[in-house]
Amino acid sequence: MTQKNGFKTVDLVMIGAFAALMAICAWITVPATVPFTLQTFGVFLAVYLLGGKRGTVAVAVYILLGAVGLPVFSGFKGGVGTVLGTTGGYIIGFLFSALTMWGLHALLKKVEEKGKTQRVLCVFLEMIAGLFVCYAFGTAWFMAVYARTKGAVGITTCLSWCVFPFVIPDLLKITLALILGGRLKRFIPLQ
Repeated sequence: MTQKNGFKTVDLVMIGAFAALMAICAWITVPATVPFTLQTFGVFLAVYLLGGKRGTVAVAVYILLGAVGLPVFSGFKGGVGTVLGTTGGYIIGFLFSALTMWGLHALLKKVEEKGKTQRVLCVFLEMIAGLFVCYAFGTAWFMAVYARTKGAVGITTCLSWCVFPFVIPDLLKITLALILGGRLKRFIPLQ
């Protein structure tokens, strides 16, 4: 059955399931200036398994659930204050990550069709680009909000707080998303 927005019922179920998965991934956290969580893993997996359109909608639903106050962000937080806070740019950056991965997937589709190795490499590059976009947006946001609330902070300091400690864990999350996604892809209904 197709809904008014063009999604089938199974699409809506998958979108909801992956929004819930991102919330669960956010609750798995190691405290820091910007907490270590599995949220980015959830974003990468959603876009990889659901595709660009459904994956991006799942990320948007996740962010909206948190923005309206449900405790879906790290530390069981939610609300507009969390989204507009110093680390909120990384949360909003998830949406830009998904859009970036979706856009690159469309550009690299011909390369991906050449074989499994090319497909895995393309998906890896899409995820790396999505991560970079999230880092860039989140860091710019962090600097702006931090400057407004506590005083100016330099880019090097900000990167040392918000990006450098997360590079290796995020690369591991990308690797995990590629491995797990590759195994689960055949069980996810196509769009």
